Amino acid sequence: MSVLSLSLSHHHAPLDLRGRFAFAPEQLPVALRSLRERLGRAQPEVTLLSTCNRTELYVAPAEGVASEELVCPALDWLAEQGGASGSTLRQHTRVAQQVDAARHAFRVAAGLDSMVLGEPQILGQIKLAVREAGQAGTMGSTLHQLFQRAFSVAKEVRTATDIGAHSVSMSAAAVRLAQQLFGDLSEVRVLFVGAGEMIELAAAHFAGRKPKSMTVANRTPQRGEALARRFGCEAVGLADLPQRLHQFDVVVSCTASTLPIIGLGAMESALRQRRRRPMFLVDLAVPRDIEPEVARLQDVYLYTVDDLSMLVQAGGEKRQAAVAQAEAIVDAGVRSFAHWLEQRHNVPLIREVNARADAWRDAALSRARRRLARGEDLDAVLESLARGLTAKVLHGTLSELRHADEAHRDEVNQAVSRLFLRAGTRSAAA
Repeated sequence: MSVLSLSLSHHHAPLDLRGRFAFAPEQLPVALRSLRERLGRAQPEVTLLSTCNRTELYVAPAEGVASEELVCPALDWLAEQGGASGSTLRQHTRVAQQVDAARHAFRVAAGLDSMVLGEPQILGQIKLAVREAGQAGTMGSTLHQLFQRAFSVAKEVRTATDIGAHSVSMSAAAVRLAQQLFGDLSEVRVLFVGAGEMIELAAAHFAGRKPKSMTVANRTPQRGEALARRFGCEAVGLADLPQRLHQFDVVVSCTASTLPIIGLGAMESALRQRRRRPMFLVDLAVPRDIEPEVARLQDVYLYTVDDLSMLVQAGGEKRQAAVAQAEAIVDAGVRSFAHWLEQRHNVPLIREVNARADAWRDAALSRARRRLARGEDLDAVLESLARGLTAKVLHGTLSELRHADEAHRDEVNQAVSRLFLRAGTRSAAA
């Protein structure tokens, strides 16, 4: 058995490229089945992780299929999903196999590979990816083991280290930048576009600075109203944005839309009505919610997730002391998973040995029952049963001992001693 991972992340791929390969949760079942069909041969296990900072494929080939065989078709499939050339995608995608793939998965789950070092949201996103793969029927025993061990590693990292201490999240970084621009936020009007987890976190951070007003705009009214009630603010529909955009000093957007929510024309109109009062925009979405051309407008300060990375990484330096301890936990998890993978290679042989032993036992019992039915002595039948099974078990071993050539004699002797005599000594001692 083997494991393969392909990662398109903020480490190696620019924001606009990542945006082309973002999958909404409702797209995952179809995408997973499409990927599995493309990989074809013996239907490998597949899982797809998609967040604002990464799109990753995890693949476990079927027995007898090398993971190297699936790299190119997996990359070609992903390139088609984003409408990119295969060569472009290869430049920005990192491929890992076997223990390296496991190490990558464990580091991602533990928040060690995140833009926000130690951030906890990634674990929930991985669990969603695993759940979707299970429901789509593309999760098998190998990937199940990989991710269950990843969850255990992540839990140990968070409980045994200070990796999450002094966290500087995207939302906290956005608040800091807003304060640098406006100073006191008590006179600032804030608009949140979307109602997902990232917007909820951003609303919590801004609410702590007590802005003059907060408004939530969301495509689904129920979710927007629920978030608005939680923070005691107004809820509006997305259709109202063009008419109301000029009212807000700060706009934080993070939706699952595949097209921009706020365009250049809407921003130009809003700025005219604001009479050159500045606007601070934070686009946390991948793909973008705000057209990149907006950044060229005067009196507009537009930040994306990549733009916020410097502030986030500066906060991460305070947690570097915990990284070595976290990496040691990851290493232990990788060694354990590698051992499990090695054992999986022996599964077919173990099954065959068990099947052979079951056949010997069934045949011996059948003969014994026939003899007992004929009225033969019980002790004699049991003696014959035991001797027959012992002979069956030892026949191959004794034959190897008798016929081993000189070059392999010591190797055979050591194997037989290890399998039989050491076990027999322990049994006798017990």
